[in-house]
Amino acid sequence: MVDIKNLTVARLRYELKRRGLPTDGLKATLIQRFTAVIEEETAASLASDVPDTCRDTISPARCSPTRATSAAALSSDWSKNRGAKPENPKTLLKAGKVTRLRREHNDIEHDCRELACAENLPSNDSDEHVERVDGEFRVMNREQQNFEELGCPKRNRESLQITHLAGYSGIENLTENISDGSWWTNTRPKFECWNENTVMDIYSYGLGAGKESPCVQRIRQVENDRYFEKFLWPNFDAGKASAEHVLLIMMIVNEKCRESLDPWATFHTPGSENFASFFHRVITLQTCRDLTLIEKGTRLVFLIHAFQSLEDRNVRMTLLPLVSLTLWANLSPGRLQLELSKNSQLQKHWRHLMKKEARACNKATKSDGADLLPLHTRIEVTWLSMLISDFLESHLRINNAEHNGIDREYSPAIRFCERFMEFVIDLLSQLPTRRFVRAVLDDQQVLVKARMSPLFAQSEGRLYRRLVDLFMFYQNLEFDDHTGLPMRENEIAAAHYGKVRQFQRLCFKHYEKLHSLSLSQCGAIESREDLSRHLSALSANELHCLVTEQLKMIRPDDPWASDATFLLEVIVSAFQRRQSLRQIINQLPLYPNEEVLMDESMVPSVSSVAEGCLALPKLNLQFLSYHDYLLRNFKLFRLESTHEVREEIADVLRRMGPYMDGDTGKVKFSGWARMALPIASGSLVVVEVQKPNIGEAKPARVICEVKLDLKSLRAGVQSEWDQIKKKDVLFMLAVGQNVTANEDHDDDSTSSVLQHRGLNFVRGAEVIELRCASDRVNDHVNGSVSSSFDIVPEARNSERTLVLSLDAAQYHLDVIRFGGNSDVVYGALNVIMRRKPKENNFKSVLECISDLMNDGCAIPSWLHDTILGYGDPRNEHSDAMPSQLRTIDYKDTFLDTDHLKESFPGREVVFTSSCQTERPAFRVTFPLKPELSSDAKTEKLFVEPYEPIDRRFYLEGRPMVNEIRFTPTQVDAICAGVQQGLTLIVGPPGTGKTDTAAQILQCLYHTEPSQRTLVITHSNSALNDLFQKLSMKDIPGRYLLRLGQGELDLETHVDFSRVGRVNAMLNRRLELLAEIERLAISLGVSEDMAYTCEAASHFWLLHVLSRWEKFETEASNASDPNLVSDRFPFKAYFSDMPQPLFQGEFTSDMSKALGFMRHIRDMFSELEECRAFELLKNIGNRSNYLLTKQAKVIAMTCTHAAIKRRDFIRLGFEYDSLIIEESAQILEIETFIPMALQKAESGISRLKRVILIGDHHQLPPVVKNSAFQKYCKMDQSMFTRLIRLGVPCIQLNAQGRARPELAKLYSWKYRNLGDLPCTARGMYELANPGFAHEFQFVNVDDYRGSGETEPTPHFYQNIGEAEYIVSVYQYMRLLGYPASKIAIIATYRGQKHLIRDIVARRCAHHPLFGAPSRVTTVDKFQGQQNEYVLLSLVRTRRIGHMRDIRRLIVALSRARLGLYVFGREALFRRSVELSPSFQHLLKFPTKLALVPTEAFPGARQKAEKRIPYLVEDPVAMGRVVNQLVWQSVEQSQPFKIDVFNEMTEKK
Repeated sequence: MVDIKNLTVARLRYELKRRGLPTDGLKATLIQRFTAVIEEETAASLASDVPDTCRDTISPARCSPTRATSAAALSSDWSKNRGAKPENPKTLLKAGKVTRLRREHNDIEHDCRELACAENLPSNDSDEHVERVDGEFRVMNREQQNFEELGCPKRNRESLQITHLAGYSGIENLTENISDGSWWTNTRPKFECWNENTVMDIYSYGLGAGKESPCVQRIRQVENDRYFEKFLWPNFDAGKASAEHVLLIMMIVNEKCRESLDPWATFHTPGSENFASFFHRVITLQTCRDLTLIEKGTRLVFLIHAFQSLEDRNVRMTLLPLVSLTLWANLSPGRLQLELSKNSQLQKHWRHLMKKEARACNKATKSDGADLLPLHTRIEVTWLSMLISDFLESHLRINNAEHNGIDREYSPAIRFCERFMEFVIDLLSQLPTRRFVRAVLDDQQVLVKARMSPLFAQSEGRLYRRLVDLFMFYQNLEFDDHTGLPMRENEIAAAHYGKVRQFQRLCFKHYEKLHSLSLSQCGAIESREDLSRHLSALSANELHCLVTEQLKMIRPDDPWASDATFLLEVIVSAFQRRQSLRQIINQLPLYPNEEVLMDESMVPSVSSVAEGCLALPKLNLQFLSYHDYLLRNFKLFRLESTHEVREEIADVLRRMGPYMDGDTGKVKFSGWARMALPIASGSLVVVEVQKPNIGEAKPARVICEVKLDLKSLRAGVQSEWDQIKKKDVLFMLAVGQNVTANEDHDDDSTSSVLQHRGLNFVRGAEVIELRCASDRVNDHVNGSVSSSFDIVPEARNSERTLVLSLDAAQYHLDVIRFGGNSDVVYGALNVIMRRKPKENNFKSVLECISDLMNDGCAIPSWLHDTILGYGDPRNEHSDAMPSQLRTIDYKDTFLDTDHLKESFPGREVVFTSSCQTERPAFRVTFPLKPELSSDAKTEKLFVEPYEPIDRRFYLEGRPMVNEIRFTPTQVDAICAGVQQGLTLIVGPPGTGKTDTAAQILQCLYHTEPSQRTLVITHSNSALNDLFQKLSMKDIPGRYLLRLGQGELDLETHVDFSRVGRVNAMLNRRLELLAEIERLAISLGVSEDMAYTCEAASHFWLLHVLSRWEKFETEASNASDPNLVSDRFPFKAYFSDMPQPLFQGEFTSDMSKALGFMRHIRDMFSELEECRAFELLKNIGNRSNYLLTKQAKVIAMTCTHAAIKRRDFIRLGFEYDSLIIEESAQILEIETFIPMALQKAESGISRLKRVILIGDHHQLPPVVKNSAFQKYCKMDQSMFTRLIRLGVPCIQLNAQGRARPELAKLYSWKYRNLGDLPCTARGMYELANPGFAHEFQFVNVDDYRGSGETEPTPHFYQNIGEAEYIVSVYQYMRLLGYPASKIAIIATYRGQKHLIRDIVARRCAHHPLFGAPSRVTTVDKFQGQQNEYVLLSLVRTRRIGHMRDIRRLIVALSRARLGLYVFGREALFRRSVELSPSFQHLLKFPTKLALVPTEAFPGARQKAEKRIPYLVEDPVAMGRVVNQLVWQSVEQSQPFKIDVFNEMTEKK
């Protein structure tokens, strides 16, 4: 029992609300009111103790509010119904005690079932009441009272109570259960109906009632049980819902957003309350009852998520009116006039708004009883001001803290202030919300007040300080809030100096003390120090008059207006000169230093952000400007690379083990690291510091040399150091005097490890060259071509000299910091660290962003607004572009005329001519849009079939012809890709994204042969897959170029690299000249004509073309059928072909003659293309010409594009089309950089079309720091963002990879995803031999008492699933399955390594098994496939990152014929997000069903059913394998099922 005085205000209001009583007032009033009603209820309860025959007298404490009545009412009802008053309550209690208790026990169960509303949630409404005990009011559990009345022993009472009330314990038990977490894990009844009181209990007792931060695990429990979707939202009534109801919805929405789930779809439920009414309750929640800071923080986080989800129509339509022009109704009059004077359109809108408001007021005045609030008092106008007031009140609470620090009780206020800063930053960083909010914030001087808060100077306010700095950046960003146009630097300077001059004139006129300020140059008073020095001459009253009356920067009645320091700060902040975006990004070091590495608020080492926020920009749907877009990506990409570098530095220091030598006082190392070497004292010397460029303060270049000795390293490690290449990035560390690595530390975060290891400085540098004595060891650049074929000398000794280029910006900061003595930093560096080449490309991306910021916008104007997220997203689609191609050459896209007609459903196909060839090509002409009349029922397409050019005479032979029957959707995608504009193609698994991309390239080449196309992918393997298919298309090989390191893995017989293509062109030149020489001899001309390409061109004009023109003239007027065979001038050249060449029929002979001449003409044309390679004598120049002029299709990875951008710009690289394949797996900025690899000609980009192909329902780009991933949305690709913005896309709708029953596991996520006819034929008709089902979920219980384990953080393993999967793999190999057709994938890398260890120990070297084709993780297996896949889900306690449906889709879509999933059924079955897939996956029993009498390859049809053998567990599966091995090796007898039956019986 609990004293009623200890009840919370929320609990008191809850009890009063149940009884239909008022809930307003302070706590003392509530206690007094509650005491009175309890006295009445106690008397009524005593009067209602009647025999069992009376069923209607239920205790008011247990009745619903409509049934709870007063004692007088009960007495009157008793008299009316019974005709007599009740007897002595004590007598009745003794006589009918047992009967009454049984009845009430049944009532409790009945009411609990009725009042229950969700699974796993307690109902306190049915088992608690308040009564008077010993003069005190106590909350007593109903069952507890019953047991006390029965006189049961205390021990028995407790046991019975726990048994019966597992989920219905009273306040005492509930509090105890909450404290140890058992309240959320006990067995609870399933709620079947709705009750608002349950919401009160959940919020009050399970989630802290706003007095403490709610546990994320408990919120997740409620969210996992779909309490929001089933009960909270369907039963939400904006007029009746309690504040707890609204707060609980906001908590669940916040949790869904934190888990990257979509919470807004639930608000679209038909028949439910609309989102606008709910949001109105959210912003008016504070008017219903007082909110704690934690509750205000919950609401603020909800607002943050809402304003970040403006792509949802309901959210957008509800929120944008709240940040419209009506917000300015709360501006001060002076500020309002100032803002309106800047834009004439706004003045018109404001006058219209005021007239409309005046008419509404007049109408309300004339109508009787009408109540219309003034505009400036409505919640739609005041909601932001209320949040600002809450923010300032939080600062007042912090101001009351002790001087030595902020106590823990003020942490909610700190968290609220941080969240408010995040909220206003989000509002200011998007144009739709920035337009009118910025003026409101500036009018109330929120920025200045935030900076002057004591929290800003406290150590606990480090994160708050960074957030305020970010707020200041966006608040003062020079940007037109209404037009959305950024201001150029000269415009920014002109606006600033104009504002300063006006201020000077004002001061000169009114303040004689400020004449020195008024007469100063603008450049002399642009710093904070100069302004403060001049303005300090004014008194407090003068400052007040200047700021409030003359400048009108703040209201005179503002409480802060009496503070002279605040007024001075307001003026200084308004008139100081700030840096431009370009200056900011140029001053940022490219490499991470020790300050960034140690700062957990910038680069958190925690796995996620649960309650706090980060002082980092977010990649929103929209960006303010091109420079803002680049700056956000620069900061985030730099910090993401910093996270990776920090982890590697910590690993290196752990391995090297630095310690302080007590004798010498120097740092020594007890271990060694493969990736790092010590630097001897004096071995690092800065040898060159170039003067700064004009307009810059940092040096133009800083060069240093580092001497290393490799003699202590093994040969293999020494070779790795010798492989360091030019432009590689190295890091140098200074491990100082504060080494405490041998001590134990509680904090195991990466930054603390670096501190304990004594890390003082970290500096990055780029390799210029690596020398051994005076010789270069390795001077090759990745992917480049050397200018000569000089042999690089080998190193003769172990000494090396690294010539490094230091970061000039960081060096400049070091010189300023240490007063010009840079040796403090660079003389202390004593460790040099290298990184793996694939992980060391971040500097190239950062340099690209910096160059783009300085060079200006390089993307086409038609794509600019879409990239920033503005304008109509349909305007850049191919259908809306003004210049459309009417005729498209589809080449071999269509297999026949029937296929062509099927590909254009709903359109009339008209053939303009006939073609008798076996496989014609087609040109399709589309009508212009003005030609489409409204009366036309169908659109007519004019198709020209034609015979492809006969390639029999070409030396390279006839190319392969397309055999893929493209679907109508794929044909639409090909058509859209050839047209100009932006095209998005969504390709679900197995729908032929790569085939579609290759066909787009072929059609684009034949339709626009003069244009050049750039192809980008995220990985070398994806690029090789696409390029391999492209090499088989009808595109000449000399026009294909593949750049980057992965070309060696390309499975083609031709080398498509730069060097390979140059050599191929030179060889082709010799072949063509030999043919020209043979042609010259056949014509009786000197063979010297074939000496050079130039001579051959003269030979073409003088001897070849002239003879052909003469022949054409004769043939045009002749009627002799033998004319062609008699007069054809090149019969001698074609004498090696089958004779006779001509048959004596003029038409056919003339056609053949034209083919011969076409071959000769193309031969000379191709030789003309080789002419440049003849003239250029350097292989480097030849490869550059190939890149910039010759190649028509250039393919590379996005990383290579960033590395080589400067070279491309320098060479003048140009392209017309850009195709990015698997673009959903590429980071936003890495997608943007390929769009800007060329210079704009006269400010106009040459880029005409951009085709993005990907699948946003599969895994996003890899971001290792999950804080950046979830908080900053850094893993959001440009492809996904454009889809969210509503850019039209084409979704491929037929898959041909997997069996139809396997495709059902993921097809629900896509719109109308079907199956190709090929999935119903051939191998898809057969069952998997040895298995009863084509797919199955196999439940794996604890193996030897353990499920998932975590040896190191985030390194999850499950030995039971690993053993099971390896045994199944062995079973498949014993049945004859090829190892190349089996892949094993796991959801965690720890499980991958465990399975690899087991496979290496049991299978790899075994003659019967061998290793499978792949053992990898789901993330690494994306984009690949195999016939049979064994999947391990690993987790047994929590679902983990498999809750991301995108990862599940990747995992389930890798198999073509068989998929067998191993996991914990009880865990994954109850997941809401995964339920569509697991409902289909769990259609079969969860014990592995085998048919061990079969062998591979099988002949059993899928429809044929066999009695399976069910495997119980991994041990049983091991016995199956052992029996098969024994039979295979020892007896070589057929397998008998009875052997397994005997084994099962023995077990």
